[in-house]
Amino acid sequence: MKFAQDIVLAPVITENSMAGIADKKYTFKVATDATKIDIANAVEELFGVKVAKVNTISVRGRYRRQGMHAGYTAKSKKAIVTLTADSKEIEFFNSMV
Repeated sequence: MKFAQDIVLAPVITENSMAGIADKKYTFKVATDATKIDIANAVEELFGVKVAKVNTISVRGRYRRQGMHAGYTAKSKKAIVTLTADSKEIEFFNSMV
């Protein structure tokens, strides 16, 4: 069994993800083997909120070059978590806006 800190790795801070905060949609980088149910339970445990829906996006590794060396970046997974209407907001993201 994984801990919540092992599932939710980091917040995603982009212009597009900050626009979703008004609709109570928060974006996180998550473990690649985490399921939607695991992500929902981890966010509820870490932040004390109620999750309505979870959408996941698998991001493929991109081909990058550094001079004469080339390779692929690590693949990752993002989750867009939508909270219920009566749930409180996540304070970490509010300080960013």
